[in-house]
Amino acid sequence: MPLRNILDPALKIILFGGKGGVGKTTSASATALYLARSYKTLLISTDPAHSLSDSFEQSIGNSITQIEGEEKLYALEIDAEEAYAKFQLEHEPELRKLIDTSTNLDEEDIKSFMSMPIPGVDEVMGFKTIVDIIDEANFEKYVVDTAPTGHALRLMTSPELFDDWIKVMAQMRWKYRYMVARFAGDYKPDEGDDFLFSMKKTVRKVQKLLQDASQSEFIVVTIPEAMALEETKRFLLQLQKLGVLVKQMIINNVMVSEGCDFCRRRKQGQSRYLEALHSMFGKLEITMVPQHPTEVRGVSGLEVIMHHLF
Repeated sequence: MPLRNILDPALKIILFGGKGGVGKTTSASATALYLARSYKTLLISTDPAHSLSDSFEQSIGNSITQIEGEEKLYALEIDAEEAYAKFQLEHEPELRKLIDTSTNLDEEDIKSFMSMPIPGVDEVMGFKTIVDIIDEANFEKYVVDTAPTGHALRLMTSPELFDDWIKVMAQMRWKYRYMVARFAGDYKPDEGDDFLFSMKKTVRKVQKLLQDASQSEFIVVTIPEAMALEETKRFLLQLQKLGVLVKQMIINNVMVSEGCDFCRRRKQGQSRYLEALHSMFGKLEITMVPQHPTEVRGVSGLEVIMHHLF
């Protein structure tokens, strides 16, 4: 069964996730290539070990780059740490003001506090980069190649973690506001309040995007092997808890040939896992992609995968 509804004009962002080594990057790249035949499309990698450059056989990096020979296809490899460093640089005055007025820390302690990572903020900043790009409306479709399962889940749960940090800081800030109002008779919001409000809006925007099934879709990619099956099961349960609806799954590296002894044994070995995948995830629409004898690279190689997906 081919992937469905990908060309729906209402669908803005498609995310691919799953265990490492199951073909997420290839699936995302082939899907972006397919979309780019009809829509101006941006393919984004949030995986720290970026593979888009290898997949398309050209340098991409942390800036929007057009794919050679493809008029409507562009790619970007987001560096979450760089995004967080930029965030710290831009918002240092607000953060410092917030900490200074909401705690009893001295200057040395404030410096130490500022150097500590905020839970989930680097992933949130990575997602904020995506949301900001979508807000700019320079593209019609966005395809996201996420990192392997563990990191992808951190990416998906990062808004919740960051929201908890905001709530704690807001509670501390409320005490400061109460004291100022009590002794000065009035309180005027400052840059610390503006910062918390802005970050709250960012978290809400990310959460809304991820949970809006009309605008976003998460496609899980797996392979017919024991470890991948179990990890896929856990991954889908976690996504369900986060309110992320999954409707489609890609099963990669399926052996279809019986032309040699190895092929027959490989196909036989996969059969029980394919049966288990269909049994466990029968409610999902499943697309199967056959195993290829060589590494899939370049536009011509991705077009072969695109044919199987669509």
